[in-house]
Amino acid sequence: MKNIAIIGGGIGGLCTAIALQKQGHDVKVFESAPHLKPLGAGLGLAANAIKALLDIGIGQDILKAGNVLSSFEILNQQGKLITKTDSLKVSKQFGTDNFTIHRADLHTILLQHLAPHTLELGKSCTTVVQNSKEVEIRFKDGSTSYADCLIAMDGIHSQIRQQLLPQSKPRYAGYTCWRAVIDTQPEHFNPAKATETWGTKGRFGIVPLSGKRIYWFACLNAAQADKHLAAFSVNDLIQNFKDYHAPVPQILALTHDSQLIHNDIIDIKPIKQFAFGKIVLAGDAAHATTPNMGQGACQAIEDAIVLANCIKNSSTVEEAFQVFEHKRVNRTTKIVNTSWQVGKMAQVENPLLAAIRDMLLRIVPPSVNDKQLQFLYNVDFT
Repeated sequence: MKNIAIIGGGIGGLCTAIALQKQGHDVKVFESAPHLKPLGAGLGLAANAIKALLDIGIGQDILKAGNVLSSFEILNQQGKLITKTDSLKVSKQFGTDNFTIHRADLHTILLQHLAPHTLELGKSCTTVVQNSKEVEIRFKDGSTSYADCLIAMDGIHSQIRQQLLPQSKPRYAGYTCWRAVIDTQPEHFNPAKATETWGTKGRFGIVPLSGKRIYWFACLNAAQADKHLAAFSVNDLIQNFKDYHAPVPQILALTHDSQLIHNDIIDIKPIKQFAFGKIVLAGDAAHATTPNMGQGACQAIEDAIVLANCIKNSSTVEEAFQVFEHKRVNRTTKIVNTSWQVGKMAQVENPLLAAIRDMLLRIVPPSVNDKQLQFLYNVDFT
């Protein structure tokens, strides 16, 4: 049994703690937030993440709280189909469905599966120091903790990554995003179909959640930290997307300003090193990605299961973290880079270029999409 510290109490950190506790390790999770609040919007749990959650015995609870998708469609702003992924075909091929879930619901379920007294709140890590025996963790409140090893899952702005790789900084993707979860569905809404509309006035995504809720997002090209856009209200978004097909305007009309979450979209340019002796980077701290493939949370969940298995199958934590790095760097790099490229393609505003893009996507052979799904969903967690 090892004494393992995890920095970061997000989805990846909690999944990792659960996986390690099931192996009998003594795990502490240190989270900088002083209180747990139901934050965030919706997210997708693709087949690879569902497989991982089932692998550690918590998948069924999450499936009950989620919403099954039958299809995902990309449309133009008139509502014409550009491309479609049949989720039912995916479930037959890979043995599980694609789900959506509210981030707060997922977080609540993970906390329920955590051993008592695992999570310590208000613990903001400032520095880590390791020697041949242990890792010393220093916190902003002046306290110190010690562990046999440390897993840094403290997000895209990871303090630990900044210490180990000071040149690795978040990069701006070129577009800003509004998100919200609403509790009402418009008439004739299909709760099993997720869509993204790629238009010349921005991108608009509609993701059904359980309980007749809808998670939506809107992305506009912008300079970073644009003060004018930061002050946007729902009415401003309604005006921007007024010419888009139904139910885009209707969904915006059902949204209140108080429900809006606004962020610039950022990621990390892929790094080649996750393992640093008794310290390892994982989740967004290691490979934060833009949301264009719906794989951010999924990759953190994959990390959790792979990392736990690496520790289980290795004689030292140093060896385990090296094996983890070997297994995860190339896969996550490909996902980060592909997601970045998809975002650039989706955010095209020039009408002529958008029309050419749409035409080319319509004639892409199904085998190309199938190959990408094989890469995403056929995962070896050992």
